[in-house]
Amino acid sequence: MQVWPRVRAKRIYPRIKHFPAAKDAKLQGFAGYKAGMTHIIITDGRKNSMTKGEDITLPVTVVECPPIKIAGVRLYKRGYKSMQPTLDILAKADKELARKITTPKKESKKLDSIKPEDYDELRVLVQTQPKMTGIGNKKPEIFEVNLGGKKEDKLAFAKENLGKELSVKDVFKDGQLIDIHAITKGKGFQGPVKRFGIKVRHHKSEKTKRGPGSLGGWSKQGHVMYRVAHAGQMGFHSRVDYNKQIMMIGDDPEQINVSGGFIRYGQVKGTYLLVKGSIPGPSKRVLRFQNPIRPNKKVEQVPQTIQYISIRSKQGK
Repeated sequence: MQVWPRVRAKRIYPRIKHFPAAKDAKLQGFAGYKAGMTHIIITDGRKNSMTKGEDITLPVTVVECPPIKIAGVRLYKRGYKSMQPTLDILAKADKELARKITTPKKESKKLDSIKPEDYDELRVLVQTQPKMTGIGNKKPEIFEVNLGGKKEDKLAFAKENLGKELSVKDVFKDGQLIDIHAITKGKGFQGPVKRFGIKVRHHKSEKTKRGPGSLGGWSKQGHVMYRVAHAGQMGFHSRVDYNKQIMMIGDDPEQINVSGGFIRYGQVKGTYLLVKGSIPGPSKRVLRFQNPIRPNKKVEQVPQTIQYISIRSKQGK
């Protein structure tokens, strides 16, 4: 039930439908590009850990996070059932943004003329900068990110930062928990054995070994319960990993660039995150982060002392 629907995502980057409330007037989310995995050795500083004070090994995912640019502001008014967008105010578009959207020829309304009573909700439009990575892409992704604080604080933040770049260090810190939204690795059209894990029948069974059995007439997917195993799309789904911990935010790529580069990615060139554990999606896939929607109170959100970061080749040599 948690991973339904098993359909292809609409686009290469995920959609975030809800941001938790926050008091600080700053971005509540960010984006980065998955590079690969390595491992680190840390001195366990957790109070109630059985290995407190000892060195332990952890797998980490490396995510390259070039600065994102505040491309515009979107204002909402409360409608009959939901918030309705009323006005978009764009900063001066660069040539990379023109690859993604049709930039307006006329200058949009000035943000300085906007007052808090003119809207009920304010969000910013941000654009990624893949040109600053080595993935070979220049077209940015553009999406909404919520701001924390009161209406007046959001407006002041938007006026101050419209058209400017923000680093991941302005949003998150070491040891913090985040939710990661991603599009998983696509596997195409697969059968029910691989897709749902049903049993392969005896080799002398009638008609088929890998089929789900007889479901009677009208047995296509539109006429039976979705929980019945069927062939169909597998992978390229929009999924969320909750409460992933940031082990380190770094600026020096030489600390984490493995010998020979990350497989199917290459070398990290700028600011990066080390996130504990694995993350959905293949290398080069864009990921979106946000503050945790239901933080795990048992996890101590404190920076850990990293003793060693493995930069050995991942090429199997």
